[in-house]
Amino acid sequence: MSEVVERFLKYIKIDTQSEEKEDGSFPSTEKQKNLALLLKKELQEMGAEEIYYDEQYGYVYASIPSTTEKEIPVLGFIAHMDTSPAISGSNVNPKIVKNYDGKDIILNEQEAIKLSVEAFPEIKEYMGKDVIVTDGLTLLGADDKAGVSEIMTMAHYLCQNKNIVHGKIRIAFTPDEEVGAGVDYFDVKRFGADFAYTVDGGKLGELEYENFNAAGAKLTIHGCSVHPGDAKNKMINALLLAQEFQSLLPVEQNPMYTEKYEGFFHLDCLQGTVEKAVADYIIRDHDKHKFEEKKQKFLAAVAFMNQKYGDGTMEVNLKDSYYNMKEKIEPHMHLIEHAKQAMEELSVEPIVTPIRGGTDGARLSFMGLPCPNLCTGGHNFHGKYEYICVQSMEKVVEILLKIIEIYAR
Repeated sequence: MSEVVERFLKYIKIDTQSEEKEDGSFPSTEKQKNLALLLKKELQEMGAEEIYYDEQYGYVYASIPSTTEKEIPVLGFIAHMDTSPAISGSNVNPKIVKNYDGKDIILNEQEAIKLSVEAFPEIKEYMGKDVIVTDGLTLLGADDKAGVSEIMTMAHYLCQNKNIVHGKIRIAFTPDEEVGAGVDYFDVKRFGADFAYTVDGGKLGELEYENFNAAGAKLTIHGCSVHPGDAKNKMINALLLAQEFQSLLPVEQNPMYTEKYEGFFHLDCLQGTVEKAVADYIIRDHDKHKFEEKKQKFLAAVAFMNQKYGDGTMEVNLKDSYYNMKEKIEPHMHLIEHAKQAMEELSVEPIVTPIRGGTDGARLSFMGLPCPNLCTGGHNFHGKYEYICVQSMEKVVEILLKIIEIYAR
């Protein structure tokens, strides 16, 4: 078994699920620090330098010193330690399907859960290769423990092979990325890289430097509860008002109907009663102008409902979350060109595609650290059908090393 796979299987056994919280705690779950402490220990054992564990916030930073006097930009590689709140990351029980035959994979025979070729046809691309899957009861954790494993394997290789010519390399591991707070307390100055890559993407070859502009909106709807037998002209059902509000948003701009550069309004959670309901929305678009239009359309729908049902019927708290990093990367396109070159030299086809989501790198880019996103090799993140190809993980390690080599040429 290769080193990157051994690391991955070890790390996914550690539950690091983050949580959506409004109390300001960071990291959102203390258990994320369990992986952070392990990574700190392993970095010490492999001979990395400038290792720093942030006891309060859970970040891990380290360096691999330069092996040349040549002036080379300080490169950083970053991955996040937490897994999604969407599904359990506790007691992950993976299995490796060796020499995959292109057929459905039974994940859990007792629960009749299978990874279906019909539902996920792209898995057939891995016929003849080895695939790591879940037992159908948890997520796998490839997002982003695959990235963590690949960076750690790269770091170990460089520490063992000091004859390799390279500049100073910085690595960091972050908590709470999955709840949008991954770099809230990231110390860009301490990190000290000129440029960086997050290793947090999907399919082998993916290379991303465009992402959504994003906002979150919490809509509080106030109704009036009256006994249904005496409700005529009195009751205002907050849940029905939530439905009416949703009907004011463009039907075609729902994530289930969008792809590529198309933005959306997404009702992520609705809870409530007749008396009061709370709806959580996310608003996304790659285009900044269209993004602003979406926010205004959302606010206009709130104003309409308040005009119709009375001031204060609906209250909204709308906040921007992150922005498209494209404008921060374009002045430094060597990051993209060198990554593409590295892939091509390793016979991997670069797939330059926009991220239909966000990444720590987007916020870091606006914090002064240009930071596009590299693939990990994983698929179907945030769910029980998550899987990753062993050979893809091994190739990502080669890509990281090749990028470092290209910058040193």
